[in-house]
Amino acid sequence: MAWQTRSRESLMASAPKSGLMADSVKDAAVAAILVAVLGFFFLALRTDIVTGGLDLTYRWGLWFTAIAITFGIRLLLNLFVFKTTKPITGGMNISVPPGLLTGIGRVLGPVLLLVALTLPFIVMAVYPDRDRQFIDLAILIMTYVMLGWGLNIVVGLAGLLDLGYVAFYAVGAYSFALLAQYFDIGFWMALPLAGLLAATWGIILGFPVLRLRGDYLAIVTLAFGEIIRVVLLNWYEFTGGPDGISGIPKPSFFGLDFTRKGGFAEFFGLDYDSIHRFIYLYYIILLLALITNFVTLRLRKLPIGRAWEALREDEIACRSLGINTTNTKLTAFSIGAMFGGFAGSFFATRQGFISPESFTFLESAIILAIVVLGGLGSQIGVVIASVVMIGGIEILRNLGFLKEVFGPDFEPTQYRMLIFGLAMVLIMVWKPRGIISSRNPSAVYKERRKIGSDMVAQGEGH
Repeated sequence: MAWQTRSRESLMASAPKSGLMADSVKDAAVAAILVAVLGFFFLALRTDIVTGGLDLTYRWGLWFTAIAITFGIRLLLNLFVFKTTKPITGGMNISVPPGLLTGIGRVLGPVLLLVALTLPFIVMAVYPDRDRQFIDLAILIMTYVMLGWGLNIVVGLAGLLDLGYVAFYAVGAYSFALLAQYFDIGFWMALPLAGLLAATWGIILGFPVLRLRGDYLAIVTLAFGEIIRVVLLNWYEFTGGPDGISGIPKPSFFGLDFTRKGGFAEFFGLDYDSIHRFIYLYYIILLLALITNFVTLRLRKLPIGRAWEALREDEIACRSLGINTTNTKLTAFSIGAMFGGFAGSFFATRQGFISPESFTFLESAIILAIVVLGGLGSQIGVVIASVVMIGGIEILRNLGFLKEVFGPDFEPTQYRMLIFGLAMVLIMVWKPRGIISSRNPSAVYKERRKIGSDMVAQGEGH
């Protein structure tokens, strides 16, 4: 009888284990099949343009490797995390004292500002052979930081989902380019005009969408961004159409151009170096970004900033308090658009050439992703997300060891959107409210307390 009891207990213990293995293998096989189907045209096939047509190359090794990796990782996750009764992540909850996070937040801001102020000289000292490349990358990252802070006013603070923010970016760029082309106006004179024109278009967009919320608002703003791009593309006589506008003037330093003779270097007795212009451009976009951050933080403490946050949390309650939601939405759209216009004007002078292809929906998606991943309403979160997303693409260019694994023809940057999408999925699973999910309240009663992520609205304007 004792032998029969032990046998029965062993059978009952082994049954869940066998069921767990079967379910895990089945789920992993489904995931592998999905990767096989979705990745067939991206991984197994490669096309190159050659004389006479397309050259089709088969990469079965890469395809099978991706399938095997997916199956193995999914199987391990099912066995040890997802389907098991005792996941290995159960004991990984780390409690951090609230005071420690507050202290880190107070120190992180000044440290990042100090690094930003001295970054060109640090790069020149550490990477003298690639200083121009890294400073130019820093300029690009800072541009997206400014765009993220501008969109954060509309999405993060006011809760208005805007998928057409690139339209204001384009308005600012074309405003400066056209003013310089037709009226010979320099960068510093055109900069406030570009911001003013972008703010005007923000108000124009704001009026039709005053009664829209959530997905409907997103659709209309997406259409607005595409309308601006199509107009720029087809108004050939005025905007140059697909040919774009070239010869956009560079900014001067109090009338001094960065030329070899009679320019900045000769005036200050320096040896001419093209790196001077890159450093000057970096400090221009840094100054514009700091102004954007300063104005945003100041506005958050004013009644209009508190009205934005009230609108984000609950529009009906916002109206019941006597807040004019029409003016609140229009100010959010116009101020956010103004900063987008400033960034667009800088983009035009940095590139020296612009075309409608520089202002596609993908740009809006990247800027919105920076705001969402960083954390709606978080200024530091936008900085972190910009560095990770924009700087991550440059890191891919330097991963030479991947060519030794996947072959000499493997180019990591071709898979940047795949990696970008995977990173978004992971961060949304791990931190659904963004990297920086807690908030400092704008209005304080008795004592200041951080607002947890569970108490912050999603930013859909409900």
